[in-house]
Amino acid sequence: MSFENSRALIVEGGAMRGIFSSGVLDAFMEEGYRPYDFAIGVSAGASNLVGYLAEAPGRSYQVITELATSRDFYNPSRFLKGGDLVDVEWLWQQSNARYPVDKSKLFSSIPLWTAVTNVETGKADYYRIDESNADSAMVATAALPIAFKSTPCFSGGCFTDGGVADSIPVKEAYRRGSRDITVILSHPLSYQKNPAKYPWLLKKLFASNPALANAMVARTETYNQSLAFIRNPPKDAVIRVIAPPDEFSVKRLTMNKAILNQGYELGLQAGKEHMMNRQGLHGLTDENCHFCV
Repeated sequence: MSFENSRALIVEGGAMRGIFSSGVLDAFMEEGYRPYDFAIGVSAGASNLVGYLAEAPGRSYQVITELATSRDFYNPSRFLKGGDLVDVEWLWQQSNARYPVDKSKLFSSIPLWTAVTNVETGKADYYRIDESNADSAMVATAALPIAFKSTPCFSGGCFTDGGVADSIPVKEAYRRGSRDITVILSHPLSYQKNPAKYPWLLKKLFASNPALANAMVARTETYNQSLAFIRNPPKDAVIRVIAPPDEFSVKRLTMNKAILNQGYELGLQAGKEHMMNRQGLHGLTDENCHFCV
């Protein structure tokens, strides 16, 4: 589906780092800020967008701080015994049971796509979330290889975490016709992804799926190419970035609620500042506010 000259919202994943984007999106909801024609989310970013598009403030914060910190979700002992390190299917099901959303709002809202990585091709596929595929696609986009043992299959394919093939789908938004793209990142703008330390091990672990193995090895390059696209967008596009500050201390598997709360507050602040910048209330320009206007 094409959205010529449209406005897109892209939300990166990053597991517990998604607490930042949950804060940004809660700030947006507080002001009824919804200037987008479509959205694409990856992993935790897609989950956070569900709360935003269903107009459920605080939902994503509760999912991350109450459910994702549970041993039912993250359990190293279970992993050592051959089970899941992170049970993303449990998390999705419990999120809907404990914090249900208004489906009529969600599915009639701004169109939401999520990125998944096709196990057979190693490339990203993008699915528009609707009532028929939400359970499968939302689990698939967060199904971290190795950490989640199951391989979600639906719509004729099998999939793993969308972040493997396309962590920040800015190029996909541009390909679909968007020329005004807002990206919520999970790392500070100064971040660059480092190459995999043991590419031979990745190829061995995923020997039965060589295309996926290649995608895992190429993940650093793919990720950094997306950052380069953000920093040097095509001349006919504007890309606005909301990113955590350098002091953001939340890691992929941070379980400390005090640190998560700090990350959430930083997101709230960044969301409010973004809206103020868009309204011209700060008087900021490209010269003194890189990417934020």
